Amino acid sequence: MIQFVIILPEKILDETSFDMFFRYQMKYKEQEPVDWVVEEVHTEDLEQPGYWVARVLDGLPVGEFDALRAMLGLPVEALAGKVGLSTATLARRRVDQKPLDRDHGDRIIRYARLFWKTVDLFDGDEAAARSWLASPAPALAGQTPLDFAETEIGAREVEDLIGRLEYGVYA
Repeated sequence: MIQFVIILPEKILDETSFDMFFRYQMKYKEQEPVDWVVEEVHTEDLEQPGYWVARVLDGLPVGEFDALRAMLGLPVEALAGKVGLSTATLARRRVDQKPLDRDHGDRIIRYARLFWKTVDLFDGDEAAARSWLASPAPALAGQTPLDFAETEIGAREVEDLIGRLEYGVYA
């Protein structure tokens, strides 16, 4: 597992310069493997909502955002927008080592849950799952499942669509 270590310049960065800073000033440091919640969503029994609620309420570390971004294959800016988080806030939380707030953590779990349900739909093929999540779906009014899932009700509809596809119901 790779941990990101950011070297701060002498001045505070605005959102546009953060992007360049994030891309070019990042150093990599090996670290012990970490079990990310976004990976546990796939392996753990989701019938224990108390566990998941407690994890989100405690605040997910920024590393969860990074793990989800890698899973979905999205740029930082795209996932930040879907989660409702500015890149400047993300950078501050990363530097201060502060957890994400409840709303952002909840959205991260939402997208991780959808990713793993889609991976299951495609019999473990993560690349096919990423492709499907980023492709317009007629059953979702022509929107991509990732875009449609920006609200909880939209995410539930994407889950319903995945269920219909799994059982061969015309979607």
